[in-house]
Amino acid sequence: MNTTAFDPKQHWENIYTKKGPQDVSWFQAMPKVSLDLFTEYRVPMDARIIDVGGGDSLLVDHLLERGFRNVSVLDISGTSLAKARQRLGANGSSVQWIESDATTFSAPAPFDVWHDRAVFHFLTTDAEVDRYLERLSELLKPGGLLILGTFSENGPEKCSGIPVHRYSEAEMVARLQKVCDRIKCFHVDHVTPFDTVQNFLFCAFRKAAF
Repeated sequence: MNTTAFDPKQHWENIYTKKGPQDVSWFQAMPKVSLDLFTEYRVPMDARIIDVGGGDSLLVDHLLERGFRNVSVLDISGTSLAKARQRLGANGSSVQWIESDATTFSAPAPFDVWHDRAVFHFLTTDAEVDRYLERLSELLKPGGLLILGTFSENGPEKCSGIPVHRYSEAEMVARLQKVCDRIKCFHVDHVTPFDTVQNFLFCAFRKAAF
């Protein structure tokens, strides 16, 4: 029997070392849902934005193209961040690249926008979720916007070979209510590069302003 403890950092380093952008199910050439929410909630160009679990996704490219000037990308995999930096070249010089676990990282100042389409559903224990929410509570400004995308109840049970936690709107709101207030939630079908369909739950939240 294999008793080796699961090492999430090693897992994701292996994934990004072996696979290219379109070899992973979450790839999006145009992250339209996320970008539309930035537009809908009128995120200012100088807002401090963090893409949690952003890896080598193209969201940062589109944010920079739209004129956002203060973007951070966090991922547990240094390999994924290196790929994104290489792709962006000089355009990525203004980006803050953070190689860290989303449940333990720190930042010198809080963020106006916290975006996560990659991490939250991989947190499958209450302890992991609680640590994540502690980071969110500390590092999202009062009045800040949270954009959170996870697999819905109709989404896959695993991703990249490991289990995920699938969310209903009610459970998502209950999890976040200590930190943020729900603005809206909706479901989206994501078509993977392999022509399979994954159902996502997207929610927008606002942290109370004090």
